[in-house]
Amino acid sequence: MLSQTAAFSVVPSGASDITSYWVDAWQRSILFLDVLRERGNVFLEHAMSGKPPVLVFDYEVIVDGRELECPANYALAAIKPPAACPPTDPKKRPFVVIDPRAGHGPGIGGFKMDSEIGIALQQGHPCYFVMFYPQPEPEQTLASVGLAEKVFLEKVNELHPDAPGKPFVIGNCQGGWALALVAALYPELVGPILLAGSPLSYWAGVEGKNPMRYTGGLMGGTWAASFAGDIGNGQFDGAYLVNNFEQLDPANTYWSKLYRLYDKVDTERERFLEFERWWGGHFILNKAEMEWITQNLFVGNRLTAGDLYTADGKRRIDLHNIRSPIVVFASWGDNITPPQQALNWIPDLYDSVEDIRVNEQTIVYCLHEKVGHLGIFVSAGVATKEHNEFATALDLIDVLPPGLYEAVIQDTHPETPGLEYAEGRYVIRFEPRDVSDILALDDGREDERAFEVVRRVAEINQTMYDNFVSPWVRAFSNDYTALLLRNLNPARFGRALFSDLNPTLWAVRPIAEAVRAYRQPVADDNPLRQMQEKASEAITDALDNYRDSRDALQEHVFKTVYESPWLAAMVGLQPPRERRAAARRHSWAHDEMLRLKRLALDGGFEQGSLLEGYLRLMIYVAIGTGVVDERPFNGIRRVMRDTGLDKTITLERLKETIKQQTYLVRADEERALAGLPQLLTDPHERRRAFTLMRELLELCGPISEGKIERLKRVAQVLELDAGHVGESVLARTAAAEAEPAPVAGDTAVVAPVESKPVTKRVASKSTAKPAAAKTTAKPAASAKPPAASAGSKSAASRRKPAAAKPVPDPAVSAAAAPVSAEPEYLKVTDRLESVMPPAANAPVAPSGKTEATPVQGKPAGESE
Repeated sequence: MLSQTAAFSVVPSGASDITSYWVDAWQRSILFLDVLRERGNVFLEHAMSGKPPVLVFDYEVIVDGRELECPANYALAAIKPPAACPPTDPKKRPFVVIDPRAGHGPGIGGFKMDSEIGIALQQGHPCYFVMFYPQPEPEQTLASVGLAEKVFLEKVNELHPDAPGKPFVIGNCQGGWALALVAALYPELVGPILLAGSPLSYWAGVEGKNPMRYTGGLMGGTWAASFAGDIGNGQFDGAYLVNNFEQLDPANTYWSKLYRLYDKVDTERERFLEFERWWGGHFILNKAEMEWITQNLFVGNRLTAGDLYTADGKRRIDLHNIRSPIVVFASWGDNITPPQQALNWIPDLYDSVEDIRVNEQTIVYCLHEKVGHLGIFVSAGVATKEHNEFATALDLIDVLPPGLYEAVIQDTHPETPGLEYAEGRYVIRFEPRDVSDILALDDGREDERAFEVVRRVAEINQTMYDNFVSPWVRAFSNDYTALLLRNLNPARFGRALFSDLNPTLWAVRPIAEAVRAYRQPVADDNPLRQMQEKASEAITDALDNYRDSRDALQEHVFKTVYESPWLAAMVGLQPPRERRAAARRHSWAHDEMLRLKRLALDGGFEQGSLLEGYLRLMIYVAIGTGVVDERPFNGIRRVMRDTGLDKTITLERLKETIKQQTYLVRADEERALAGLPQLLTDPHERRRAFTLMRELLELCGPISEGKIERLKRVAQVLELDAGHVGESVLARTAAAEAEPAPVAGDTAVVAPVESKPVTKRVASKSTAKPAAAKTTAKPAASAKPPAASAGSKSAASRRKPAAAKPVPDPAVSAAAAPVSAEPEYLKVTDRLESVMPPAANAPVAPSGKTEATPVQGKPAGESE
């Protein structure tokens, strides 16, 4: 609070300070009033134009949900990249952004260039936006919206058949839990999904910090939402939700936001009007939609319990059914969707991380330290760091083994190991976590028992309201009364009052123009200006104290009422029951599914291709800590591109193989390790795989003792020297990239491959020798053709145990190996292709070999 001593500790040094301050204050007041007038005009113009999305990007509507068989006021728009962005590549994974329909209009996901949409466009991805119109369709329900979004996702998949994976779908706030519903019902339509600031566990929170969760109980349940829908003549005004959001932080609503504009009126005008255009665009929901949301989610909390069904009652909405990775982004500074509400659905569904792995789900979460709820979507810092890293590491997230991970994003520096394999300024890694780590973010879940009583009280009050009150309210409501109530809402009335509709403000504009022509801003060190700052801080502190006292009182009242055993007994509640989700997990069907899965994969321990052998070795060594870093993954992708394997090994196949080998290693490490010689039968391939593994580990810095011990065990099983490091696989790959394309007629070239461009960072690290220094190759007659090399042995003969033939000493073999004109990485390509099972529907060559169909290949050096 502002004391008298602090207020009068600074005395003006002269009349000039007083004069300059009051001239500046008068000018600021005029300019401030003019910006408020402009805000009102922007509000009216936006409403008259139909409240289009506040996107900064051009777009084209390609599917209008209002024309579907089950109409909804949603639409799918294709975003057009601006001139500053590269053209979109239709073969890249498409992005789909779903904005929240929670009172405001669409556009927050593309509010500025540094946004979710902007990040996708800057990386060349096709981008789509799920928008919605101000008025819902007459009979629209949440089921209608879900079916419309299903059609949108089908359309995106249809437009990009050659993309390396299903669309990456981002759901902001309300759009996140709506996305979770769609992904649970139609898992085959989505790739990785990002739930940004999205609540899925609605009762969760920390005592003394998250007061918004008490609102339903203090209002007596869900009847208030029904009442708001009835006085709206069957429609719920989204401005009510905006009013609730604003009351969470009265200091910002009634003072800080406006004072910031007044204090920086010379520079803050554009940013203020840009944000207010979105914040002041209030949309409408049907009463049925809002009732479903409040009764089943906010108060009912039935999503994680598996108590939700489709409109026809034939399908249960179960989050276990989501097959693609789930990325959760939340912030400790979010007072609307705290991390507990964003993450506690995980312990609601799973007892341990082993349950997550058994269900073959991959869950990644990232927690920001301080950004607020809106900052998750609109902050430029968040867009250039978190959202950019999620987009860059998308393929890595897609192939993560099932489990629970926390995404840790760190800044790089010139000494960062493996910097040439990092995409952009930051390095992202995924550290394994357990369900207990999620529970540790909360202060306990005993406080959620009171919400069981809230749900029961809400059901009773809702029934009484529907039977005895709602008919009377609807009888006195019509379109005119509903429109009057909407226009009198403070969120609308205040903006219309400060607009050109008010004739008393007509003189403000010319006066403001004159003030701008003769602007005389006061110096920051002016004593009166400093007193003004102190007064503003005092007002902010007073409003914050009011908020804290109010929230503490509401929490106390809530606990006094709903934690009373008498009220629980009155509404007929028994002691807290065990979650139904936990009971489902330990059913006979669940155990039988595990048994059949183990039986199906049992033969994979000793059988598989060279690809399985490479991946099993890597997974076995890395699984000790479980940390997954983007640099080794980018190294693997680079080797695959340089050897042409990205054209035969699709991302989907790589994902399934990693999932299978991870399961085998986790199920029985010793057997998985013992089976490696059957997969890596060639001594040269063993040395190459071992060397590549060590190189990939070193990209992240010094190798840990645990991984060194695992490397020693691998070397022992494969009969290699534990300290063996052969010729660098990554360096040879970079050198192959840097070499010039072969000249036509050069007899030394046996199997030329297409030359690919390389990024500057890779080129700078290349160890390739100058062309003039290269050793003259042997004549073509002495070179072994690749076809003969690949066909000299059958796949079965290569899978024999290593003991079937003597394994020469690695050092002796390396020294005695003859010089070959054919690059080693081409031999590896032939061997890998020869032992891989043919792709489905692959054409057969005249020679009888199955031709690999090129899919999803990316040029070397292209940003992921």
